[in-house]
Amino acid sequence: MKPSQLSAIIRRLEVMMEDNGEIEVRRFEKDGNERCVVKYNRDTETFELEEHATNQTYQFDDLDLVAIEIFELLQD
Repeated sequence: MKPSQLSAIIRRLEVMMEDNGEIEVRRFEKDGNERCVVKYNRDTETFELEEHATNQTYQFDDLDLVAIEIFELLQD
């Protein structure tokens, strides 16, 4: 059984929330292709996900929802 990709995504997002910077940024890639960029704003406690394929930006205030969106973007 291979390790959970979803739990790895959630852990990266949790680390973003724990860091002391005002805005934390993480890039998510698959096979060297960047799928999205996620920013966490400590002041508003929200995530902003920028999807590269559609060039759209989404706001999330729920860790689980942003993790699921990232997981879906990383699937083929």
